[in-house]
Amino acid sequence: MVCVGVVDTTFARVDMAKHAIEVLRKRVPALKVKRYTVPGIKDIAVAAKRLLDEGCEAVLALGWVGPTQTDKYSYLAYSIALQNLQITYGKHIIDVTVHEDEAEDPKKLKEVAVERAKEHALNLALLLTRGPEALTPLAGTGQRQGWPDAGPL
Repeated sequence: MVCVGVVDTTFARVDMAKHAIEVLRKRVPALKVKRYTVPGIKDIAVAAKRLLDEGCEAVLALGWVGPTQTDKYSYLAYSIALQNLQITYGKHIIDVTVHEDEAEDPKKLKEVAVERAKEHALNLALLLTRGPEALTPLAGTGQRQGWPDAGPL
């Protein structure tokens, strides 16, 4: 049975993991999902590493970044840590981050967070079930997770 990890934070203002897990279970019913919740984004990398060490084939990393410059620096450190883990393990860690300043309206921000989590969960499900060429038909089509697609040029 294939296992994936889903890491989220208590800092987030939306339970994105709940929505991502629903999509993963619907698309890949036999999938084993391990959820790991940490305080904030700088804690996600170690949780992802632990899940990979426990045998997960991939990880969805659900981060939430506050609006300050300090938050943005924290995101940069987090992103670099995830990239290093992907290179080290040779496995996907899908970064599903919402930046709190993406939308001023809380309802719109929640919608972006939920849709981004669902759409990236679908991407991961496709990669797991159809392999590395699963997303190739979408290359260059301007896909945007959580927002309307930009479309190709």
